[in-house]
Amino acid sequence: MSSAQAEVSGADERQIASSRRAPYLGTWIEILVSSVLGMVASLVLAIDAVVLAADPNAALSCNISAKISCAAVGVSWQAEIFGFPNAFLGLLAEPVITTVAVAAIGGVRFPRWFLVAAQAVSTVGFVFAYWLFFQAYFVIGALCPWCLLITVTTTLIFFSFTRINLLSGNYGERIQRVLERPLRVYYLDTGIVVLLLAVLAAMVALRYL
Repeated sequence: MSSAQAEVSGADERQIASSRRAPYLGTWIEILVSSVLGMVASLVLAIDAVVLAADPNAALSCNISAKISCAAVGVSWQAEIFGFPNAFLGLLAEPVITTVAVAAIGGVRFPRWFLVAAQAVSTVGFVFAYWLFFQAYFVIGALCPWCLLITVTTTLIFFSFTRINLLSGNYGERIQRVLERPLRVYYLDTGIVVLLLAVLAAMVALRYL
């Protein structure tokens, strides 16, 4: 084999390896880590919900003070919007998101309808998480550390799916032309996430710390 043929063969191999590589790998890893953390938090909250159902005055490990207390949030009506602990929703949703992330990291290419549906579900979770945060902050008057973790992970998952759909052109050609450079998408959504989480941190620090 000549050197020119070897170079062509090597280029072909690199192209094949690149095509097999999961697109948006870093974003999928972010979704994976966030969903695993959310699953752990949901599991802890589900166990706490069972404990509180048996004894509403139970001393939970995350009862740090009157203002930072899982129990204060857990016994409120907002903690059981659908007649059962909200944490059970996390136990159902987070493993699915984890599975999707693992499959994507492994090279599975999902169709447009699937990614748009995932975006819709993550949007519902995002809105619900922030509704619960504002209920805890302004109505209940106490915050739950594990709930705050879920708020953060839900934020990261929502913006990660948004990024993937924008970069994949799943929202139409007009939006794709506006965001034609991938770096614009990364800078835009990263800036929004950092600002949003900074506002959350400031709200918690000013009122509860």
